[in-house]
Amino acid sequence: MKRALIQIVAAWAFAAAVQGQTDAAWPEKPVPSTTERVAVFSDKRIKESSGLCRSGRHAGIFWTLNDSGGEPCVFAIDHKGATRAKVRVRDAANFDWEDLALGKDEAGSPLLFVADIGDNFHMRASIQVYEIPEPEIVAAGKPVDETSSSVPKIWRANYPDGKHNAESLLVHPQTGRLHILTKSDDGRCALYAFPEKLEADKSMTLIKIIDLRFPAVVRVGKRPHDNCMTTSACFSPDGLRMVVSTYSSLYEWELPQGVLLEKALSSPPVRVEPELYPQVEGVCYDADSRTIWFTSERLPTPLVRVTR
Repeated sequence: MKRALIQIVAAWAFAAAVQGQTDAAWPEKPVPSTTERVAVFSDKRIKESSGLCRSGRHAGIFWTLNDSGGEPCVFAIDHKGATRAKVRVRDAANFDWEDLALGKDEAGSPLLFVADIGDNFHMRASIQVYEIPEPEIVAAGKPVDETSSSVPKIWRANYPDGKHNAESLLVHPQTGRLHILTKSDDGRCALYAFPEKLEADKSMTLIKIIDLRFPAVVRVGKRPHDNCMTTSACFSPDGLRMVVSTYSSLYEWELPQGVLLEKALSSPPVRVEPELYPQVEGVCYDADSRTIWFTSERLPTPLVRVTR
């Protein structure tokens, strides 16, 4: 009986600790911000923009992709909304592409990571991330022919605690470590990390970093639980911030140097309330590590800048 009581108390303490991370009073009142639609994508093939990252080669260029069922291609877009490259990822299939992120190889050259991680029906035994060198783009005003990437590296992984849906891939700018943030209708999700050393030809087991819970928030034009669903995320280029998009809000954490990621994320984030768009599913930082950009699914596809 005493042992059982100890186990119950321990379980309660653990649950309370998790609750302290996820159910602490997250701000409902947003911080002041300005939303500006900078451009509309001229390329009507990009009708389900489901990820966004800045280029590591060219200022003012972003990469995006289409959601599940689209071609296994990434598109480069400039600030005017013009397509500057369409690149087919070799030997790839778009089962459920949901995000992409910028990284670097050991020599410092930019890489793109394409996240085939969507799993709405919780049926995938493993997920996968494609890694390719960031492709070149054509000059503005010149015709854009489809090109093909080099053969990608494929990093496969599984969760340690069952199957999850996810739409957010993050690559830490200093360590290069890959992270995935899961998604659920009720806001309960978790941040996972790939092993520090990636291994090919096997499914790696992800490491849970922290449980989070995104709250329901009332906004005119959105359902309260639209705010619960995480749709994209990104670390800032300096590694000192992290932003997560939902269908209603942007949430941002400060990540102080020397503080463990799980410790930094245990504090409530600030909430940014941009102007509403139909289905925000791609978010990233600009090179200044403060300006936030996002896109939305459904035509016309916008390129939106948020400053605060």
